[in-house]
Order: sequence, then structure tokens, then C-alpha cells
Amino acid sequence: MRCLTAWCMKNFFFKPFLNWFGFTRRERRASFLLLILIFIVAGFRYIIPQRNIIIEEIPVKIMKTSVTGSDFSKSINNPQRELVELNTSDSASLEVLPGIGPVLSVRIIKFRKLLGGFASVDQLREVYGLSEEVFNIISSRVYVDTSAVKKININKAGYKDIRRLPYFDNYEVNVILKYRKLKGSISCIGEMVDNKLITPEKAKKVRPYLEFGE
Repeated sequence: MRCLTAWCMKNFFFKPFLNWFGFTRRERRASFLLLILIFIVAGFRYIIPQRNIIIEEIPVKIMKTSVTGSDFSKSINNPQRELVELNTSDSASLEVLPGIGPVLSVRIIKFRKLLGGFASVDQLREVYGLSEEVFNIISSRVYVDTSAVKKININKAGYKDIRRLPYFDNYEVNVILKYRKLKGSISCIGEMVDNKLITPEKAKKVRPYLEFGE
């Protein structure tokens, strides 16, 4: 009787059920193990008590400084930088300036030699290849020591000495020499302008480079 009951359940209940899913014996075993694993995982929620983690607030002290908002903006807009002196700096010192590479640094030094030294920062505008944009950036980071300017004694210098200054052209040098020969000497830059040896505009450029001693 017991064997008959088992045979009936196997053939009339379980077999149609299993055939409907189409499971093999191995798949049935894997499904059974998966169900057991799901029940175990779900049971952990009730078996293991939940722990509430309390995060303690750590007080943060804000250090007050004496720097005001305006002072901070000044420190950003005007950072402390070492100024570069144009008449004594070498190419390496000039290349520290933004926008000045090896080529421009060499041109600055060559132009400085032609002038006999920079008398004004604005003269950097006359360096070939140095743009106005670069000048505006570096003008506040450079300065000139005018005591380093090599002056020309207009009453003693010869043609080559006067012509060395790039602001003079050949015609102006010849006129100056003829006037000096005629008058003996030139007293000041104003005399050169009054006698039309040079223009007032030219006088502004050459004034720092001329001296009138006997």
C-alpha cells in the first residue's frame, strides 16, 4: 500500500509538475540549493540585530586672521615678485619674465648695448618682436637704474660715437658736427632744438644720453 501511494504521487503529481517546468535532475538540485541560500540570506535580517552607528560631531575651530577682504584681493592681484633691473640683468634673468624667451632676451640685451643702457622702461616697446601685450604684462616687473646709462659728450664725441645712439641718423650727426665746428660747443639740448639740429620729439629721446661738458 505504501509503495503504491508513493508511485501514484510520483507519477500523477510531481512528474507533470516537473515536466511543465522542463527541469532536469541537475537543474532541480541547483534550484533547491538556490532557494535554501535565499532563505538563509533573508533570515540574517532577523537573526543578526541591526546596529545603529552614531557619528559624533567634531567641533571645528575657525582661525581668525587679521587679513581683511581687501587685503586678500590685493595679495592675489599684486603678488610679491622680485623686480628685474634692465641695465644689469643677463638673459637668464630676463627669461624669468612672462612672454620673454631666449630670442627676446637676446634682443633686449643687444638693444641695451646700442642705447648705452635703458633710460626708461617704455623703451622696451622699441625692441623688435616684443608685443604691446607682453610689455603690459612685464612693465610692472622691471625697472631701470639710470646711473648705468652710458652718456655721450656731444662736444667731444666723434661721428661714430654720436651715431652709435640709434636715435640719431646720419644727417643729424653731420649737422651737429658742422654746428659744433662753427660755434665751438653746444650748451644744452634746448640749443640743439632752437637751431633745428634735432626735433623736439627727438630731443626727448636723446636727452638722457647726452652731456654737454667741455
